Amino acid sequence: MRIKRFLTVTFLFLLIFASKTFTQFTPQEIVERPQWEKFLKNAKLIKDEQPWGTREAVTEPFRLTLEREGKIQQAIWKNASGRIRGYLENWRWEIAAYRLDKYLELRMIPPTVERRFKGDRGSCQLMIDSRMSFMDKEVQGLKVPEDKLGAWNHAVYLQRAFDNLIANDDRHGRNLRITEDWRLILIDHSRSFRTTRKLTKNLIYDEDNKAGPKLMKQLPRDFVAKLKTLNSERMHRIVDEYLTKKEINAVLLRRDLILAWLDKRISELGEDEVLYDR
Repeated sequence: MRIKRFLTVTFLFLLIFASKTFTQFTPQEIVERPQWEKFLKNAKLIKDEQPWGTREAVTEPFRLTLEREGKIQQAIWKNASGRIRGYLENWRWEIAAYRLDKYLELRMIPPTVERRFKGDRGSCQLMIDSRMSFMDKEVQGLKVPEDKLGAWNHAVYLQRAFDNLIANDDRHGRNLRITEDWRLILIDHSRSFRTTRKLTKNLIYDEDNKAGPKLMKQLPRDFVAKLKTLNSERMHRIVDEYLTKKEINAVLLRRDLILAWLDKRISELGEDEVLYDR
């Protein structure tokens, strides 16, 4: 790819299109994703810092400033692993979440790869410029614009489905990022892929959510079709070494719970009320 095109796409990556079809990264941005993966792996490190306190970021991630072919971009690097302040963390789950995002065509997680830093392995995720976090939105009392509401709701339902699949019970207002044009971007998945009985027998987001009913009201047909293709062999190919066999089996158990929940909802409301084409 020519350098000129690469630099142009750097800016396109942050452009937001007002569309009810694509509520996260656009088709153009998705096409350029492999280029960003190479950037994250190979770009020269020119600065590193830890600007967040442990209260805001338990995993104590680094913000890396990277440069390649004249382009400077920041990324988040973390290598947390094990139980930290009572929470089970693993940087490998960041990469597994991104790889599943790609396979399922979720289009909500920024490019994330493995990169060595200070001699250690860790996850490296592209920093995305965003207008605010979901917490900022709530504190400021901001409402989603009427013309964005349909796309926003679809994004929220997708987020719930994906977090159900990966057992991410650490979704909160700071790791839901909102772009200038009201896209929903998901970051921080180092507490996902739980294997406990509770998180393989129950969904996080359903009628029994601890904060009240939070449903996967409508999902894209192609996303659900991809869910149905997941099996042990395919999961191993998707996530490689970043998930254990036990973690993969837990994902498949939750996949079955999601599909059973959707089947029930479709039987009650009809398929066109639950699934849509995008």
